[in-house]
Amino acid sequence: MSVSPFVLTDFLDHARADTIAVVLPEQNVTVTYGQLRDQVTAMAEQLAAAGIGRGDRVATSLTNGLPVIVSFLAAGLAGTAAPLNPAYKEDEFKFYLEDTAAKVLILPPEGADEARRAAIGRGVPILTIDTDASGTVSLRRDGAAVGRKPIAPPSIDDVALVLHTSGSTGRPKRVPLKHANLSISAQNVARSYQLTSADVSLCVMPLFHVHGLVASTLATLASGGTVVVPAKFSPLSFWRTARDHNVTWYSAVPTLHQLLLARAGDPSDPSRRPAGTEKLRFIRSCSASLPPAVMHALEAAFGAPVLEAYGMTEAAHQMASNPLPPSERKPGSVGRGTDVQISIMDKAGRHLPVGEAGEVVIKGPNVITGYENNPDANASSFVDGWFRTGDQGILDEHGYLTLVARIKELINRGGEKISPREVDEVLLTHPSVAEAVCFGVPHGTWGEEVEAAVVLRDGETIAAPDLLAFCKERLADYKRPKQIHITQAIPRTATGKIQRGAVAKAYSQA
Repeated sequence: MSVSPFVLTDFLDHARADTIAVVLPEQNVTVTYGQLRDQVTAMAEQLAAAGIGRGDRVATSLTNGLPVIVSFLAAGLAGTAAPLNPAYKEDEFKFYLEDTAAKVLILPPEGADEARRAAIGRGVPILTIDTDASGTVSLRRDGAAVGRKPIAPPSIDDVALVLHTSGSTGRPKRVPLKHANLSISAQNVARSYQLTSADVSLCVMPLFHVHGLVASTLATLASGGTVVVPAKFSPLSFWRTARDHNVTWYSAVPTLHQLLLARAGDPSDPSRRPAGTEKLRFIRSCSASLPPAVMHALEAAFGAPVLEAYGMTEAAHQMASNPLPPSERKPGSVGRGTDVQISIMDKAGRHLPVGEAGEVVIKGPNVITGYENNPDANASSFVDGWFRTGDQGILDEHGYLTLVARIKELINRGGEKISPREVDEVLLTHPSVAEAVCFGVPHGTWGEEVEAAVVLRDGETIAAPDLLAFCKERLADYKRPKQIHITQAIPRTATGKIQRGAVAKAYSQA
């Protein structure tokens, strides 16, 4: 069943005006749909008065909270939102401000020094954003309130949001997401999990990334539900927040799930489950692979089905997901296409039959039709209307997709292709291992050889030779790591994805 595209702010008209849309737990502030709509409209008119028109990029560098939600929707109404990671350094801010041709940068009143210096250096005007005690967000420029100017509403084909790919294989690519792409994706997420106005989402993903924006926030607004937005993720206060606000679901990357598990009680004793799990309908995992062992541990510890999903920025987030019970959820699989066509293609562009591994390709109205100003990337990423994801995967006879690896991360050892994820999952079954990442390093004879890095659980001690012996018993010789590095931390992106390439580079040069 297809859904109709909307301008994003139309979602705010679908719920009763007095229904709570956003909760800010640390401030004990609630914002209704009517109040949110009024604030978004007011800020869009402030942006128009500041010179923003259709297509102009409004950069923001904000931590989670009401200001980032209001500014995102307002920027998409007046122009185009371009949220940036507050953890960037000055040179990174300079790059993204230039690459997006940002006309203004919205910052908090205090701090954000790196972003501030970058904007001043590039001559980008700075607007500050703040929330008063009543939960009303507004903009100021040079200490004075910004005026308002009426705006013409956007169309569904206007670009509401521009984000960048991670750039792990080169210069980051600019992804233009239209109101149509985002609104369709949000509705697909809402339908996948049967979200209603009774649902309460706990948003723990950063709101400069498509996961938090679309899955946790827009899908909730599309269903008329409530989104609870802590300033940051904390495993110490997570379940207390869930309990206080009757949270029914949350979405996160495996890193955050594992941090919650580390503080969980005895999973064999349901009475030891944290207060706050009682209302959970499901737990969603996305943006990085979820080891089956972690999935089972989450379900045992928190008493809710864990649904792994598959998303990409270029698809305005979700492409596939495991379904809610009573339908089958398959550990290790990212589920079936959620109103998105999924196929497996070989290098020649031929679609492969069930059970054969190849590149995952997707098609749907939530998927972009091209990157901005990047003809080379468009030529290599799109074929016959299908978008090449860069992921290797396999579809089964029921349409469930299993991801094998990023194609560029597959290890080629003497012609044998090895999925790093398979080795990760074996290492993660060892009771002393908290995190694991497998990678290939150059080898004179084999081309590449298999190595891995692991982080041990708190209080655990084990030698690398013992872990190598553990792998030798469980993996074919060509797959098993020939060296294992025990480290204190594994580098990840701001959204929790393992930076496998960075680890491989570090140990290749060691």
